[in-house]
Amino acid sequence: SGSSGEQPCRSGSVTARGRVYAPAITASYGEMCYHDNSLVSASLEALIQHLVPTVDYYPDRSYVFTFLLSSRLFLHPYELMTRVCHLCVEQQRSGDALLDKIRLREVAPKLVQLLTEWTETFPYDFRDERMMRCLKDMTHLVARGDEFSWRAMQQMSQRLIKRLSALGQYEEAVAALSAVALERPAALKSKQASGQRSDILSVCDDAFVLAQQLTHIELDRLSFIGPEEFIQTFAMKDPLENHKGFFRKRKTSNLEAYVNWFNRLSYLVATEICLPVKKKHRARMIEFFIDVAQECFNIGNFNSLMAIITGMNMSPVARLKKTWNKVNTDKFEILEHQMDPSSNFSNYRTALRGATQRSETAHSSQEKIVIPFFSLLIKDIYFLNEGCATRLPNGHINFEKLWELAKQVSEFLVWRQVICPFERDRRILQYLVTTPVFTEDELHLASYDSEGPENNLEKDSRRSLRSSLLHRE
Repeated sequence: SGSSGEQPCRSGSVTARGRVYAPAITASYGEMCYHDNSLVSASLEALIQHLVPTVDYYPDRSYVFTFLLSSRLFLHPYELMTRVCHLCVEQQRSGDALLDKIRLREVAPKLVQLLTEWTETFPYDFRDERMMRCLKDMTHLVARGDEFSWRAMQQMSQRLIKRLSALGQYEEAVAALSAVALERPAALKSKQASGQRSDILSVCDDAFVLAQQLTHIELDRLSFIGPEEFIQTFAMKDPLENHKGFFRKRKTSNLEAYVNWFNRLSYLVATEICLPVKKKHRARMIEFFIDVAQECFNIGNFNSLMAIITGMNMSPVARLKKTWNKVNTDKFEILEHQMDPSSNFSNYRTALRGATQRSETAHSSQEKIVIPFFSLLIKDIYFLNEGCATRLPNGHINFEKLWELAKQVSEFLVWRQVICPFERDRRILQYLVTTPVFTEDELHLASYDSEGPENNLEKDSRRSLRSSLLHRE
């Protein structure tokens, strides 16, 4: 049976659909336990068996996604694939070669459908060559039974190779961009030399256009995060995984690259504000970023919005009181209120719900955009995992928890597939991802150069920063 009890139950002849349940009825079929027609717990063996298609059964799609997503908490994707493929073939064996061939032909399209869902939703699992070998073996097997299914397997493999090649190129590009951004030109070493460096306003002085380019970067980077990366952040803590190279080799690199982008944007904002020598230029820069943040909010790009607010609230920027006095901060205060962390970010969550509803009924691709405040999304999934046992006292897997994890991750998948509707501006994009930014120490020093230390504590801080940065050069 599937998550909603739509499929026939596979223990005995009773079907979940055929029963009329009273409210809150719990039913057990062998190793699987249901509550109100929804699967709530089962043994790992039963869950694997439940994933295996037969001639007259195919698992519910939401079950396929949920189990493929969370199974990596219990076993390596390669082990799961080997077992599923083995079971699928074994179940068709009758001892009669002709009958076996007929059965294989009948089950082949369903096996292809399952492998298609797997390769399209979790393509990164197939960076493991054992997974690719297994896929090749299944292609040979299917070829014996049914030419149509064999062709479908060939097309699926081609799509998978294309996706993995795009991923490899993306990861190389991100690494190259990080390397460029780490080069520290002399123009950034001191505030006095900052005149040699172009600032954001010389590249783009239109807040709406900048917000659009930020949205390009966000959606590009989101599109390469595999849904399994959310689960692998805590799968790695499982002692069972210590000896397996899979999680060490490719844990959560695209998820981490995305978090690094948030930090970079915050530091870029702080750098742009602290660099100008003149107070009126710094004030103009603050006003510009407030406008950009507002445009990000209007677009539904909450991640860039939060990164900009974070950059403006860094202490080197926040302490520039004379500069802030020249700025009308009404709009900024409203935006801060929207992203206020109190009551577990309740204002932001309301705004996110609004953006999600707008996205569901969207008439244009721009209305579809929802880019969540990403660190909070990770935190929510982390606490959902931590706050609830994965295994029950009887050794069964708590499938209710896995449904919840899958619900959060599948929402992210919908947001991830939006194609950015705005025109790309290469010059602005290049500036945003490669222009060098100050480190925390350099920011503090630039801030003191803008508005001198106000007390002895700040004077001491400036002195020690100067000497430590001098030694570093």
